[in-house]
Amino acid sequence: MKLYYFPPSPNSRKAQAVAIHLGLPVELELVNLQQGQQRTAEFLALNPTGRIPVLQDGDFVLWESTAIMQYLASRVPTPLWPDDVKRRADIMRWQSWQLSHWSSGTQPIQFERFVKKVLDLGEPDAQVLESAIATFHREATVLDTYLADKDYLVNNTLTLADFSVASNLTYATIAQFPLEKYDHIRAWYGRLEALPAWQQTTPQVPQG
Repeated sequence: MKLYYFPPSPNSRKAQAVAIHLGLPVELELVNLQQGQQRTAEFLALNPTGRIPVLQDGDFVLWESTAIMQYLASRVPTPLWPDDVKRRADIMRWQSWQLSHWSSGTQPIQFERFVKKVLDLGEPDAQVLESAIATFHREATVLDTYLADKDYLVNNTLTLADFSVASNLTYATIAQFPLEKYDHIRAWYGRLEALPAWQQTTPQVPQG
């Protein structure tokens, strides 16, 4: 299997981290987004959206990080993606929440406070930040309350749900996410940070 990825990307990170955690032999193929390699004809033939990551397993090509994670975890028996249909539905619930709601608060903050600086795109937009921070607090309150008596998101066991939701916090420190009052989120993320697979996929912070 080959994973087309860009190390600074949180979406790449969660797919790569799952492969490492499961001990799956995955060949890594760098797609440098800063050099526009995602817009080459060769890459667009794999993923017409021009986004990473992409997994190629023989003739089978799969894009979208959540789908890739589920496919990887289906290759071997693992509590990350258990056979129980209710557990899988619960994992997918959190993965859906991450894509639809958690990202709507975290990604704009990350872009305004971190990505803009790296790419020299100017100062943060105060209005965008204000809206994103409000969304962040709304969703973080949900997550923090849920984690009050749990170590992990589903069945109190490490699953794909944790990898998905945690990926949004990859740049939480450098982008100054307002996590100070969310003790349960910070404790839970600390457990993810202790995983060898998470440590091995920690991106080198690009310098602006």
